[in-house]
Amino acid sequence: MAGGDHEGEGAAVPAASKGSWASFLKQLASFDGDLSRLTAPAFILSNTSLTEFSAYWAEMPRLLTAPAKEKDAEKRMVLVLKWFLSTLKQQYASRNERLGSEKKPLNPFLGELHLGQWEDKEGTTHLVSEQVSHHPPVTAYAIWNDEKGVQLEGYNAQKASFGRTINIRQVGHALLHLKEFDEHYLITLPALYTVGLITGSPYMELSNSSYIVSSSGYTARIDYSGKGYFSGTRNSFTASIYPSTGGSKTSPLYTAEGVWTNSFTIKDANKKTIDTYDAKAEPKTPLKVAPVAEQDPLESRRAWAKVAAAIEKGDLNTTAAEKSVIEEQQRALRKKEKAEGKEWDGRFFSRTNKAPKLDALIKEVPHGSLDKDQTDGIWEFDAAKAKNAKKPYSRLSAELEEKGWRGWSG
Repeated sequence: MAGGDHEGEGAAVPAASKGSWASFLKQLASFDGDLSRLTAPAFILSNTSLTEFSAYWAEMPRLLTAPAKEKDAEKRMVLVLKWFLSTLKQQYASRNERLGSEKKPLNPFLGELHLGQWEDKEGTTHLVSEQVSHHPPVTAYAIWNDEKGVQLEGYNAQKASFGRTINIRQVGHALLHLKEFDEHYLITLPALYTVGLITGSPYMELSNSSYIVSSSGYTARIDYSGKGYFSGTRNSFTASIYPSTGGSKTSPLYTAEGVWTNSFTIKDANKKTIDTYDAKAEPKTPLKVAPVAEQDPLESRRAWAKVAAAIEKGDLNTTAAEKSVIEEQQRALRKKEKAEGKEWDGRFFSRTNKAPKLDALIKEVPHGSLDKDQTDGIWEFDAAKAKNAKKPYSRLSAELEEKGWRGWSG
C-alpha cells in the first residue's frame, strides 16, 4: 500500500463490504507473521501489480537526467536529492489520488516483467522491471538513458507487520550511476505506515529517515514526519546535505524542507533559496508499453488483464477466481521445476553476494545494512542477459504462445 492527499471517511469501502472490512481488521490484529502472506479482501485490491511500481522512479525524466548535465559535484548532489524527493509523491501517493484511498497492489509472480520506455526531450529512457524472487518477494529494476549517460538500478522487498497500524519496512536500495563522472549514488528507502484504517480509507505516511550517499563525498539525510494527533503536517520532511567525511554533525551545505505531495524549497548554507519544486505543476511523461496483445505472456498487464478487468468492474467473485488461476498455475510451474531439478533463472537480473560499490557506500548510513539475507541476495542488472533477452522470455512464455494463449484461464 502507499499513501496520498485525501483523508476520506470510509468512501473506499463499499457499503456491502463493510462487514468484510471489519473482519479483515480483526484478522490483522490477530495475524502473526509477514502480512504479505495475508489475503486481503478483493474490494481493497488495486488493479496494478507491484512490478509496475518501478516506473515511479522516472516519470519525470528531465529530473532524473539533470545531474548528468551539471559539472560541479556539490551541485550534482543537490540535483540528485531534488530528483529523489520528486519521486515520492508518485511512489507513495499517486494511487491514493486516483482511487480515493490506498489499495493493496497485486503480488507479482516469479518472473513477471514490466517493460517500457519514456520518450521526450531527454531522448529515450528505458525501463525493465522483473520479479526476481518469490520467497521472499523481491522486485528488481533498471532504468537508463544512454544519451544522457544515466542508469538507475535497484531491488526491493517489503516487510509488513501490524501493531496499532500496518508498518512496512522497505528492504533494498537504488543505485544511480552518472557515466560521465563515474559517480554512484546509493539511495536507501523510507519506512512506511498506514493511516486511516479504521475509517476504511487508508493512506501511507513515510517515517524515520532515508539516505543518499555519493561516491563523490556527499551524503543527504531525509527525515520524514506526518500529522500527529495534535499537531504536524501530513507528508512533511526535512533534508540536509553534508560532507560524508564530516558526518551529520557538521553544518549542512544545503537543506530542503516541505511537503513531498505538494512543494518544497532547497536552500544553501546561508539559508538562501536556490531552488523550488511544485509536485502539482511538474509535467509527467507517460510510459509507453507494448499493446497488451503484443506483450509477452509474463508481462504484467497481459498476465493480469482478466484480474484487472474484474477489479475495475467491481466483480469480486471473478477477481478472486482469476487470481486463483494465476496462483495455482505458478505453484504448478514451481513444482515442475523442482521435480526436474531446475532453478528459475531471471531474464534481466542476476544474484550476487559481492557488491564492493554498495559495501563502500552503505558504510556512510548509520546502522546501514544491505540486508541481503532478506532479499535472497543482491540483485544486479545483467547487461549480457539483457542483450540476449527477447520474446518469448521463458520456456513458459513459449509454451503458452504455442498453445494460442489468450489469457490465464482462456
